[in-house]
Amino acid sequence: MAAYYYLISSLPTLRTDAPMPISYEEFLRQCKSAVNANTYKTLCTLDANSSESGISFVKQWTTFNGALMNELNRRRKEKFGKKVEANSDRNSEIEKVVNQALNAQNPLEAEKVLLDAQFSYLDSLVNMHFFDDNVLFGYAVKLRLLERQNVFDTEKGKQEFSGLYNSIHQQIMNIGLEN
Repeated sequence: MAAYYYLISSLPTLRTDAPMPISYEEFLRQCKSAVNANTYKTLCTLDANSSESGISFVKQWTTFNGALMNELNRRRKEKFGKKVEANSDRNSEIEKVVNQALNAQNPLEAEKVLLDAQFSYLDSLVNMHFFDDNVLFGYAVKLRLLERQNVFDTEKGKQEFSGLYNSIHQQIMNIGLEN
């Protein structure tokens, strides 16, 4: 247990509005000598969409994240006029988050809304755990979520959008010239 005290208290704080302070590989290196083999194996395979059924923390996370993604997909389909089956298991908090994401100014802002909700839920799962596997599992999932966020490049996204817009604009202009 002493190894957990040192490990967990030495991990840098993870925030949704800041870059990753540590890589997942570095996190695993730090965990390797401090945790048992089963916990380490779980940490090595854990990601934001893990569904390892034997661990309560992972089950709860998977249930929440799955419901969040399902509601987001359902609402996107609805928005595009596709037929959507009624869902009796809907959660008002998840619906609220999805509404905020869908009403965001841009896709990056929508991702931030979703990331904040995911971090908040992970915090609620860790809640009264201080120096155990649940803290490490929560930290690991947050780190994986931040890895995904770091892939987003605002400048590259603007360039891609500009290229698509110009291409569509050119196609419209060509159609107008043909008529």
